[in-house]
Amino acid sequence: MTQSFSDQAASDQAASDEAVSDEAGLPQRIAAELIEARNRTALLTGCVDDADLVRQHSPLMSPLVWDLAHIANQEELWLLRGVGGMEPMHPEIDPLYDAFEHPRAERPTLPLLAPAEARSYGHEVRGRVLDLLERSRFSFSRRGEGPPGNPLASRLLRDGFAFGMIAQHEAQHDETMLITHQIRTGSPVLTVAAPEPAPADALRMPVEVLVPGGPFTMGTSTDPWALDNERPAHTVDVPGFYIDTTPVTCGQYIEFIADGGYDEPRWWAAEGWAHRQRAKLSAPLFWRFEGGQWARSVFGRIEPVAMAEPVLHVSWYEADAYARWAGRRLPTEAEWEKAARFDPVTRESRRYPWGSAEPTAERANLGQQALRPAPAGSYPEGAAPCGARQLIGDVWEWTSSDFLPYPGFVAWPYREYSEVFFGPDYKVLRGGSFGVSSVACRGTFRNWDYPIRRQIFSGFRTARPAFEQAG
Repeated sequence: MTQSFSDQAASDQAASDEAVSDEAGLPQRIAAELIEARNRTALLTGCVDDADLVRQHSPLMSPLVWDLAHIANQEELWLLRGVGGMEPMHPEIDPLYDAFEHPRAERPTLPLLAPAEARSYGHEVRGRVLDLLERSRFSFSRRGEGPPGNPLASRLLRDGFAFGMIAQHEAQHDETMLITHQIRTGSPVLTVAAPEPAPADALRMPVEVLVPGGPFTMGTSTDPWALDNERPAHTVDVPGFYIDTTPVTCGQYIEFIADGGYDEPRWWAAEGWAHRQRAKLSAPLFWRFEGGQWARSVFGRIEPVAMAEPVLHVSWYEADAYARWAGRRLPTEAEWEKAARFDPVTRESRRYPWGSAEPTAERANLGQQALRPAPAGSYPEGAAPCGARQLIGDVWEWTSSDFLPYPGFVAWPYREYSEVFFGPDYKVLRGGSFGVSSVACRGTFRNWDYPIRRQIFSGFRTARPAFEQAG
């Protein structure tokens, strides 16, 4: 997040009556989300020593101590200063934790807060925020009522948006820190139970499901905590297509490797083939072939690759090459969202594949409840109307689409969250992973990254056209 407020006078998005928040219960929900995110932050930073916290485990990632203080700095900036109108606590550190001023590779060279100082800063900020939440007379209604003479704060308060944004921001950094734990070397420090085996009917599922053609509502104008790139809702007419019932598995991906998929340029986009050669790609990141079988590193432990799990740590170029090899393609972003949200009976777009109810452990693998994807075919209670499973959680899924604004997009509350990334350099990922919290994951949520990225918890599923008339 940026270090400056935007004074963009964006027009309000239309909102339905159903989206109006329950003002009486919203402060409790906000506090719960903030506390849940902080508990994960404490786990991810408290399980290693100070030397590990300040070490940079990869130039692609920040030292964990930077994330720790950055989380607190953004919370102070938006909630204490922006909403509460308070004076800065430590304005001299603002530039150190500006993600746009200092790229990750150079952050270890900065005079960052030491681990104890970062923890103390975060604790003090959070205490003031919870006190502000408990004592304030601010309104969380659609109107919003902030400090007199501060229209920005009033708008940030509508439906508790600023608090929801900060809860999502910390949750996103929790996933980023979990990625750092996957990269780090040394003794394992994270232990979580493995997901349950796939249900018996997973073996009887069809390989693909049909999503009929026709219009559907993409994006949202009513979800109170949706971020700017998810807005506004708009109609998209999508021709019929088939999409994989589950993400592509490790076993399926090994077939691609065994068939020489990494050595055959015809499966690769030109720029992907060039990158494959430069980077000497031959398998997903963290995989190795030893003793006649594929093994992988999972948070410091070496284990055989689990054939039934969705493949993880593949770049967009690898996913695209696999899809071509399989005679298919990656779904577009609109296809992915229609598969995940569209209910052909009601003709409405759901918040989640299963409906509007919040995610549970029976519906999706989210929030670091496991340290790996669940086997393909898991979570039948989380299936979409089309029959596809695991569209939320487990792995971020690459789509074929560039990261672009929706028609009518307006940056809010600052342009650096989305707008500066729009263009062909980034590809869209959808659905969330086992490492993302539910507060930062829904059917409209959009993630994006460079097509070469592999350290992220990325997988994919494939699609093909149905060649039918749109209905």
